[in-house]
Amino acid sequence: MKSLSLLLLLAIASPAAFAAGPSGSGLQYARCIQTDKINEWHVVDARTALVRTVPYRYVVHLKADCPRLGIGVPGFVLHASESGKAVGGGRICGEVGETVSARDQPACAISSVETIDTATFERMREHAARHGSGAELPPAG
Repeated sequence: MKSLSLLLLLAIASPAAFAAGPSGSGLQYARCIQTDKINEWHVVDARTALVRTVPYRYVVHLKADCPRLGIGVPGFVLHASESGKAVGGGRICGEVGETVSARDQPACAISSVETIDTATFERMREHAARHGSGAELPPAG
């Protein structure tokens, strides 16, 4: 019985099992934001941020206003959920428990993450209040 339980646990925790995200509602695991690969970020408003990695562009929606996001250094730090850390390190897929924070600010809950095309990313970032690059982010882990 123990070996059956162990096999079931391994099947559930494998990256293939997370193809549609840990709960099935977020991004596919391979398309999630890899926090150690962020090239740039933009805060569009108190509930919306943009993130660019290679080759993807994302819009991050927050559950509530996060007015100080982007202020200070680091100004934009994504935090994986506890289950996300166990499975995929620093990936952000739009799942329960994922947050974003800035220096001296409580974490703000992420409601969803979606990939967007280059034109949409460029159009949205023109209206961003604050910007930053991956160079100012703390190391992943």
